Amino acid sequence: MILKRVKIKNIRSYEDAEILLPEGSVLLSGDIGAGKTSILLSIEFALFGLQPGQKGASLLKNGKDSGSVELEFEVEGDNIIISRALKRKKTVSQETTIVTINGKSEEKAVTEMKNFVLNLLNYPTEFAKKTNLLYRYTVYTPQEHMKEIILEDPEARLNTLRHVFGIDKYKRIKENTTILSSKLREMMRLKQGQIGDLETIKSRLMEKKNSLSELELKIPEIEKEILNIKILREKKDREISEIREKIEEKKKLENEVEKSNILLITKREQISKLGIESKILKERFEQATKEFNEEEFNELKKKIEEKKTILDSIRKEITEFQIKYSSFTSKKNELEFLKNKISSLTKCPTCLQDVGDEHKNSLLSQTDTELSQINEKVIAIESQKNKKEEEKENINKILMESEASLRRLEAIKIRLKTIEEDHKKLEEMEKNKKMLESDVNILTEQISRLKETILVYKKYDNFVEIKNKEIEEIKSKERQVEIRKAESVKEIEFSKSYISEIESQIAEKEKTKQELMYLTELENWLSKDFLEMIGTIERNVMVKLRDEFSKLFNDWFSILVPDVFVVRLDDNFTPIIEQQGYEIDYSFMSGGERTSIALAYRLALNQTINSVMSEIKTKGLVILDEPTEGFSQQQLDKMRDVLAELNVDQLIMVSHDQKIESFVDNIVKLKKDEGVSSVAGSD
Repeated sequence: MILKRVKIKNIRSYEDAEILLPEGSVLLSGDIGAGKTSILLSIEFALFGLQPGQKGASLLKNGKDSGSVELEFEVEGDNIIISRALKRKKTVSQETTIVTINGKSEEKAVTEMKNFVLNLLNYPTEFAKKTNLLYRYTVYTPQEHMKEIILEDPEARLNTLRHVFGIDKYKRIKENTTILSSKLREMMRLKQGQIGDLETIKSRLMEKKNSLSELELKIPEIEKEILNIKILREKKDREISEIREKIEEKKKLENEVEKSNILLITKREQISKLGIESKILKERFEQATKEFNEEEFNELKKKIEEKKTILDSIRKEITEFQIKYSSFTSKKNELEFLKNKISSLTKCPTCLQDVGDEHKNSLLSQTDTELSQINEKVIAIESQKNKKEEEKENINKILMESEASLRRLEAIKIRLKTIEEDHKKLEEMEKNKKMLESDVNILTEQISRLKETILVYKKYDNFVEIKNKEIEEIKSKERQVEIRKAESVKEIEFSKSYISEIESQIAEKEKTKQELMYLTELENWLSKDFLEMIGTIERNVMVKLRDEFSKLFNDWFSILVPDVFVVRLDDNFTPIIEQQGYEIDYSFMSGGERTSIALAYRLALNQTINSVMSEIKTKGLVILDEPTEGFSQQQLDKMRDVLAELNVDQLIMVSHDQKIESFVDNIVKLKKDEGVSSVAGSD
């Protein structure tokens, strides 16, 4: 990774500045407070955004509502530009970010951008929600944090380094293994509880199987008893069947008696009916003969024809009167219309001369005369018409009475013909009556014989009642035995189902027992062998890292301080300083010596991490913030050797010591006027 430029707007002491960062070693030079560290913080903000616990107000310039940082850098041939912005609302917060890759821009959310940068730099994803420890320990450590790791509590330092080295995964593995072991033990206790009654269930299963065998032996005995009862019931059924046949014969005889009685009644009714019908026919014939007169019948027909002829003539006269009446009425209406027209006439419609009153009166008088004549004719016609209407009504009445009498005589005449035909049947009726009387005598004798036979079969009625009681008793006993059998069969089925259920439970518990054995073996292996193996791996890795780290720490320190000092790291990665075989406390050393120890520790840590995490894309970049604080002139001279030993693509260093300027390839000079930082120039 190579940084190319950083553009800053309203960040800390900067209003608007752009700093170019060439490859090789670059010194950000300037007086104290000129804004050197602000550039480093801007680079970190552009890459990772605000850190957990970091306030946006610490970056945004006082009095400004917004600010931004644009960082351009190169990673494996790709040109990347990241732009981040800050906005002041109630508090200062991050805005949406933009990334441009080889000229193609894309907007990303804050969290999305941090994940993108971690992926781009090939940093472990576990750093996504944490502080930038890896960046702070491998690339850039702020001046105030240089000595923190040395002064930290040994256990806290070891945990921090575990995290940075990625060794804390072994701790997480052990913690997770402990949790897993606890869960396994909990599962084991649960499964032990599940199989605690296994032997009791097995014992219950044996008891149930023995009980089932006894029940199955009883079924053949019950079936034999049922068979005997069925044989007895079938015998009784045959006996009662024979008796029922006799009873059926008796019923047939009774039905015959009943039918014969019905037939006898029918025959007697027919005899009575024939006598009545004969009498009625005779009386009706005599009555009809008295009522009908042939001469009267013919005269009545002639009279009706005459009246119909007269009625037709009257209807024609009435029609003629109606036509005349309509004609005179129409003419009367025309004259009245003419009279009204003459009354209102002032000029002659032909000659257009004025019409005198005398002439008008003459015309009106003539019209009135004609109207009077027509009225007289209308009244005369109306009087004649009414007389004819009255005459028509009288004739109609006489005609209707004559026609009614004619119809009555015609009906009597027709009835006479029917009675004459019925009279011929009287002889046949008398013959039928004698035959029916003979049949009645025969039926009476037959009924008497049937009743005698029925008395013989009457005794079988009592036998049926007795046999039915016997059958009911046998059926009741059969039902009881069947119920006993059904109960036994149901109990057998229930027992088999229960046995099947118990066997299923036992199989399940046996399976649980096997699972318990497996969980026990697994828990034992995790608690002992696996944890011991992880501990061994962790110790070996830590020993290897500590040895490499300790050697690099001693090498860097030996460049910065006289040979009289020897440094190394203990098991907690705490620096041990020795002089002539005696340990020297870090706090008793001079300021320059403490800075040298912190710088050597920092450089050794950087190299160790880059060695462990060889795939990270920032291992060619180192940023040092005031690494020479408290250095003597002799120690400053040693920095040339330190920089020469650093094998990196780009070194960015902040210092206000002018002597350092001769040690680097490029210099960016910064200044601050009236509280605003800017670039003064570059060499």
